[in-house]
Amino acid sequence: MPDPIEVRKVPIESVTDASGLSRLIADGVIEADRVLAVVGKTEGNGGVNDYTRILADRAFREVLAEHGHPAPESVPLVWSGGTDGVLSPHATIFATTANAPATEEPRLSVGVAMSEVILPEDIGRPAMVEKVAAAVREAMKIAGIDDPRDVHYVQTKTPLLTLATITDAKSRGQDTAIEETGPSMDLSNSTTALGVAVALGEIDMPSAGQIHKDLSLYSSVASCSSGVELDRAQIVLVGNVRGIGGRYRIGHSVMKDALDADGIWEAIRDSGLPLPERPHPSDLGGRLVNVFMKCEADPSGRVRGRRNIMLDDSDVHWHRQIKAAVGGVAASVTGDPAVFVSVAAVHQGPSGGGPVAAISDVS
Repeated sequence: MPDPIEVRKVPIESVTDASGLSRLIADGVIEADRVLAVVGKTEGNGGVNDYTRILADRAFREVLAEHGHPAPESVPLVWSGGTDGVLSPHATIFATTANAPATEEPRLSVGVAMSEVILPEDIGRPAMVEKVAAAVREAMKIAGIDDPRDVHYVQTKTPLLTLATITDAKSRGQDTAIEETGPSMDLSNSTTALGVAVALGEIDMPSAGQIHKDLSLYSSVASCSSGVELDRAQIVLVGNVRGIGGRYRIGHSVMKDALDADGIWEAIRDSGLPLPERPHPSDLGGRLVNVFMKCEADPSGRVRGRRNIMLDDSDVHWHRQIKAAVGGVAASVTGDPAVFVSVAAVHQGPSGGGPVAAISDVS
């Protein structure tokens, strides 16, 4: 049986601020050597050259090292760049704990794993799907989860293509699925999501021609980000296990489109919080830890029948526009702008929408 989990959200007050993590450790809320993973939002541009992810990564690892973590470089730190609109930089910290109330009710469990090395020529192709699926299955075992239905959130971080990695592939006689570095972020995310879906039995193994094209294929629990920081898939898998003990529970749902606040409320209900028929942020009573969601500009260029110009805008990339829009919807539900909203959601939830996970304190 895996250890029970303590999970806390802390603000990030500057690009290199990790004081929230330091305070949790100093106050005895968590122990440095028990930290399993961190999932956070940084304030950069969210693109290939978003170095705020690297700065945050360094700051949080330095705090872990200062407080005695034996191998801080091994802890998955999944940073999603870009806090457009009202979104606020923050981090959610997952750690095991020895001080959790006993219960036979479903409670939060976390499994972390790393895939085999993902080569630049794997990105956007079945080889990447297979490598990610194998790592997700390993993370399930570590979390003590046998039934895929008990998995509610799979956060990943994978490599994208850079000029250097494209050149490396060519030097070995290989080619890459595309040669544009920016769009490779979306391609890496979508391929990874299919790997999650395959591992959890949501879909059969896709063909090469379906990757990033067949939008009927998706995972309802995958949240995939990519960057230049690593050459493997980092997997942080979160679900519920009976008998593990603890205070926290996770649930999930999907947003059918960018305005689907009901999808967010449904994920919160699924996490075990009782809510009235027409809930309000005041009904949460401080028990919601965080929500995690992916979003995507609808490829039709419309939301609920109304035309928008996100995909035609040459001034501001649609990544930033949809993230700001969905962030506003999410913040209006939770009453807190420190929510995890990430973009590039192909194969993650229904087209034009996205998956939502919610973690609540149900003690």
